[in-house]
Amino acid sequence: MTTRTLPRRALTAAALMIGLAALTACSPTPTTTKQAPISSSAASGTPGSSPTAAGPTTKASEPVTITHIHTVARDPKTGELLLATHEGLFRQSAGELHQSGPVIDLMSFAIAPDGTYYASGHPGTGTDLPEPVGLLSSTDSGRTWKVLSRGGQSDFHALGAGPRTITGFDGTLRTTSNRTDWTTRAIPAPPRTLAAAPTTGTLLATTRAGLLLSTDDGASWRTLSPPETAVLVAWADEQTIIAATATGKLASSTDAGATWTLHPNPIGPASALYAQRGSDQKVEIIAVVGTKVLRTTNNGETTNHLVS
Repeated sequence: MTTRTLPRRALTAAALMIGLAALTACSPTPTTTKQAPISSSAASGTPGSSPTAAGPTTKASEPVTITHIHTVARDPKTGELLLATHEGLFRQSAGELHQSGPVIDLMSFAIAPDGTYYASGHPGTGTDLPEPVGLLSSTDSGRTWKVLSRGGQSDFHALGAGPRTITGFDGTLRTTSNRTDWTTRAIPAPPRTLAAAPTTGTLLATTRAGLLLSTDDGASWRTLSPPETAVLVAWADEQTIIAATATGKLASSTDAGATWTLHPNPIGPASALYAQRGSDQKVEIIAVVGTKVLRTTNNGETTNHLVS
């Protein structure tokens, strides 16, 4: 596998330390560490005014070290790289990582097809949110967050955001269509990740019982058969699924999981995964592997380092 490294530009003083511990090992009250800054820019946003709205609490002079990345994504409006971390949300712009919004341990993070951000986890020190935060939403690109429901009740470690339904796992699988009232669902095994298809909302779940698919908002599940155990999974479009496997390889399906291709070039064990088919019809895959955020458009044959 050939690896190309992109210029780091203004990240020369940045320290990115990504912990690969299990999600449940994250502490409930993350703090900002005064070590080398991940970005020289100030946190951006508007402070919240109530327990249901929270803005940034990090001062411009306080450097931030990322200790764990829970989710990687791209902003659908700007295409900018997003890192949902133990220390909050970070956005990459012009080669620099900027903290966006308040310090929240974003245990799960998902973007709905309409561009709304959803998240769950734990509030940082001084952040005016319940513990745990329940289901959060942001309509201003993560600068401020609002508690929609289950504040003080749910720490969703997996979220899937479809066009109509949000699905979360907080020890119990739950779905909601109005973001307030939740329906409990059964699933053969606890999901590590949940992913919703952009048009139909078809759900995927990676579990110890295998890769599962549901077309009825989690009411029933059937097992898919990728060539290797799927650890992480993402929809690139309505029919294209990308999986990161237990051996550090990528597998893909272009028919919603009916058939699969295992790609031979390993990228390493991934702890977060994102995929999207672009206007050029290429599938971009972004994965967090070790201390790096990697990008590939040829299923791992070559990779670029977006963050290292």
